[in-house]
Amino acid sequence: MVGIWGIGGIGKTTIARAVYNTIAHKFEGSCFLDNVREESMQHGGLVKLQNIILSKILGGKDLELSNVHEGMNVIKKRVLIIVDDANQVDQLKKLVGRSEWFGNGSRIIITTRDKHLLTAHQVNLIYNVKELDDHEAFDLFSANAFPGERRLSDDYKKLASTVVQYARGLPLALVVLGSLLCCGSIEERLDALDGCKKIPNPDIQEALKISYNSLEDHVKEVFLDIACFFKGEDKDHLIQILEGCGLNPKYGVKVLKEKALINVNEICQKYKS
Repeated sequence: MVGIWGIGGIGKTTIARAVYNTIAHKFEGSCFLDNVREESMQHGGLVKLQNIILSKILGGKDLELSNVHEGMNVIKKRVLIIVDDANQVDQLKKLVGRSEWFGNGSRIIITTRDKHLLTAHQVNLIYNVKELDDHEAFDLFSANAFPGERRLSDDYKKLASTVVQYARGLPLALVVLGSLLCCGSIEERLDALDGCKKIPNPDIQEALKISYNSLEDHVKEVFLDIACFFKGEDKDHLIQILEGCGLNPKYGVKVLKEKALINVNEICQKYKS
């Protein structure tokens, strides 16, 4: 099993979809399960998802399962299954529980915002999706904001550079802002960008809010303290201050790292939110 892990909007689903489209034909059966987090919240959601897997893998046969346990040991083919946006270990246990459910050479790919979910399910390989570098971000924004433009004017280059600094390498932000700023004069586009800085785009905000809302209340406090007051602070000093405030920063930081909400510079040992 392979895990694709990173913050919302970083491109996990896009990567998984690209892999799926490239190699699915090499397997006896394949299935891409979209939005597992949302679907599993519905009544009978996991049973429905398991039925989707079986239907796809077994060539469209209409198998109706009454509970998740019936689906075990049904699949013995060499398959490719993508579990997109998982957020609970129970989802993995009941959808792609054990390797012996599937034939030799099968590949299971899981995308998630939570690294702990992957380690708890003993996923063999975890790929941490990083932010785009400035050059990659510039190209992605330009492709959406200036479609068909082979050579950008100095004004367009300046706009693109401003957006790159604002988006911090997040692909979703670059695509959304590119689509938003694709029309109008350079002055109108700059005004629109200023508006986004003051009132964040709802599509971007919603993607990021999901991870924050999933935190325990005391971990939210640690996150907000780091984000508002302690960016770039020395690790030991940060821990000492937050412990003095009655918080549990060691646990909080561990959870925030697992959910890709903060990064730790391993050399200088400082937190970056």
